[in-house]
Amino acid sequence: MYTEHYGLAQLPFTISPDTHFLYAHPSYLDALNTLVVAVRSGEGFIKVVGEVGTGKTLLCRKLLNVLEGEGYVTAYVPNPYLEPMTLLLAVADELGVAYEANCNQHQLLKLLTGFLIEAHREHKHVVLCLDEAQAMPVETLETLRLLSNLETEQSKLLQVVLFGQPELDVKLDDPAIRQLKQRIAFSCNLKPISNDDVERYVAFRLEVAGYHGPRLFAREAVRLLHRASRGVPRLINILAHKAMMAGYGEGARYITDRYVKLAIADTESTRARLKLRRARLLKLAGAAVAATMLSAGALVWGHWL
Repeated sequence: MYTEHYGLAQLPFTISPDTHFLYAHPSYLDALNTLVVAVRSGEGFIKVVGEVGTGKTLLCRKLLNVLEGEGYVTAYVPNPYLEPMTLLLAVADELGVAYEANCNQHQLLKLLTGFLIEAHREHKHVVLCLDEAQAMPVETLETLRLLSNLETEQSKLLQVVLFGQPELDVKLDDPAIRQLKQRIAFSCNLKPISNDDVERYVAFRLEVAGYHGPRLFAREAVRLLHRASRGVPRLINILAHKAMMAGYGEGARYITDRYVKLAIADTESTRARLKLRRARLLKLAGAAVAATMLSAGALVWGHWL
């Protein structure tokens, strides 16, 4: 791979949610601060919404790292597309709650409730993070609400953080779970990275990966990265990685926009967007030509009149 060629200790643009590569752009930093404040204040339900690839899983991992460092008891369910009973089993496994093989839902709820009460007696706070929450069935969300009902006069015994795509907001509008929606005390949205922040994002990830040389990505290459990715971190990583591979293939030490264009052409989602953009430009150009011809025709006709 190209790490040695560019003087890197590791690959800088992998798409795995490695918190060492977390670049705290303004939207991300706001979301993390909101989450930490909300959890520390003992709120029951907290929601984070972001488009595909904006870094929700990375934010979730970062939050878990922060909370574990402060002594919180945490549980993480990466795929909550589960029936109510199966979700409860997953939560019990994450919290280390022992249960019988033939345990039913009522018994499991009692066991989880007992665990939460005991944790509260020991002055421990329990936080459950659910990734891809937009995939949760409505019945499972309602079961989650019932599990979170347990509370003292001061705070909830279980705090739940929902991470999901915009479809989560649509699902929460279902009248069947309106009680859950009312309990969401804090909500934040992850937004794409701005053009200026893409410049800093690329430089930051290269530095974390061990790069200490001169500027590696040309400014026009970075601008093209932002345009093609729409500021979505996952797409930035994919395109930057492929551009570096293309540069490495030609022995280049400097990534120009030509290598980014090669990366775009090799990536289905950005290639489709580029074709759509070209089609729109051609349509606009055609409309402009037609308007010019009509205008010229009107002038000639007016002259003859």
